[in-house]
Amino acid sequence: MLNRIFAGLLAIAVTLGAGLTHSAQAQERGPVTNLPLPRYVSMKANEGNVRRGPSLTHRIDWVYTRRDMPLEITAEHGHWRRVRDRDGIGGWVHYSLLSGVRTVLIERDLLTLQTRPQPDSPANAMLELGVIARLGECGPDWCKLSAGGHKGWARKDALWGVRQDELRD
Repeated sequence: MLNRIFAGLLAIAVTLGAGLTHSAQAQERGPVTNLPLPRYVSMKANEGNVRRGPSLTHRIDWVYTRRDMPLEITAEHGHWRRVRDRDGIGGWVHYSLLSGVRTVLIERDLLTLQTRPQPDSPANAMLELGVIARLGECGPDWCKLSAGGHKGWARKDALWGVRQDELRD
C-alpha cells in the first residue's frame, strides 16, 4: 500500500516537475529581434522622448533625461520598444535611443560594494540611493558593479535592472 502511495506521489512530482521545467524554458520572444521579453537595456542618449504609441505621430508623454538609466523592454513594434522604468512608468521609445549595455539603479542608500560576493568581505566603496552602476557578472545573490571608478560586489536584492534569477558571466 505504501509503495502504491509513494509511486503515485512520485508520478505527480515528475509530472509537476516536467511542467515547471517546460514553463521555465519557455520565454516570450520579441517579434522583431527574437530577444527575450521582458529584458533590460539602458538609455544610450542623454535625452529620449517617451511616446504614447510606437510612431512619431503619437504624443510625447515625457522625456527621459538620464543617460545609462536602466529600462525594461516589455514589447517591440518595428523600430520601437515599449519600456518601463523603476517606477513602472513607461511608453514607446525609438530603438536607436537604447543600448544593450547593462546598468542597474541602486535601491538602497549607502550600499556597500564588497571586495568579494560575501557579506563579511572588506568594503571597496559605498553607493548612494539612485546611483547608476554598470552591471558585470552575477551569481545567485550577488552582482559585480562598477560606478565612479569603484568596483565591487553588491547584493542583487538592492538593485533594479537585473532579474533575481538572472546569472551573468
